[in-house]
Amino acid sequence: MDAPIGVPADPAASTPSAATGPALAGLWLPMVTPQRQGRVDIEAAIQLAGHYRRAGIDGLVLFGSTGEGNLLSLAERCQLVEALRADADAGALPIVLGLGGVDTSGVAAALRRLDRLEPVAYLIPPPYYLCPTQAGMKWHYRQLAWATDRPILLYNVPKRTGSALTVESMEMLAATQRIAGVKECDPTRLMAILQRGRIAAVCGEDMALCSFFLAGGRCAIPAAAHVRPDLFVAMMRLAQAGRVAEARALENQLKPLVRLLFSEPNPAPIKKALAMAGLIQDELRPPMMPASRALAGRLRRVLEQLPASA
Repeated sequence: MDAPIGVPADPAASTPSAATGPALAGLWLPMVTPQRQGRVDIEAAIQLAGHYRRAGIDGLVLFGSTGEGNLLSLAERCQLVEALRADADAGALPIVLGLGGVDTSGVAAALRRLDRLEPVAYLIPPPYYLCPTQAGMKWHYRQLAWATDRPILLYNVPKRTGSALTVESMEMLAATQRIAGVKECDPTRLMAILQRGRIAAVCGEDMALCSFFLAGGRCAIPAAAHVRPDLFVAMMRLAQAGRVAEARALENQLKPLVRLLFSEPNPAPIKKALAMAGLIQDELRPPMMPASRALAGRLRRVLEQLPASA
């Protein structure tokens, strides 16, 4: 195993334990980061987290792509996590922190600074843009595993990073590092990971959510669950209970909403829908821009067609 960055190789050094920590289960929300006049809206974030806890969401993933994490400073991220933890309602939800970047040493340094927040795990994609080989991606994750005692949740999202871990690479990392699982966004690869059972599969494709839970999947991180989370929680529970027809019927009702929420760059449509519900301001951090007015009208019509309650 490679020595950590900046540390000489030591043949006698022990290999990090492959213990994964608490197993992730249920619906974890990749929560948006509310903004107001160019600043993180702490009060709105607290209210939003409490809203999702009461709707049945099992945990929060902060500062991923949906949370505009790459546009936030480390200080902003620390302040938001500390504020959520201090609130009795919002603080009841466990937290995974999203973190990514091109420079391995820079990501490792950020991990060491964020460790004091004691997340359940870190959600980390491969380096962006560089398109490293499988050996390069495995090296990247091994270095990061040395930088923290917290488990790492692999994030396989090639449309954002330009490269993808193979199933074999994921399984090799899980066998030797502190890996909590993999958030997989390709439905075919997701089901293969689930069936092989050598690394915990986490659903990262909202359209595959129902099929994943019907096949025995345990955890998903669906961005679309920001809107009508009660219905997404209900669909998961129906699927887990083996009530196939009811789960599929609810899935079919939710599909038009899911399509709209990804019809413009994420998270703009989600923030538009939440702003329409009065939960946050319709504001993103540039260069991200709010969703179009035309989309707002389409969202309103689709939301009116959903069941009043789960």
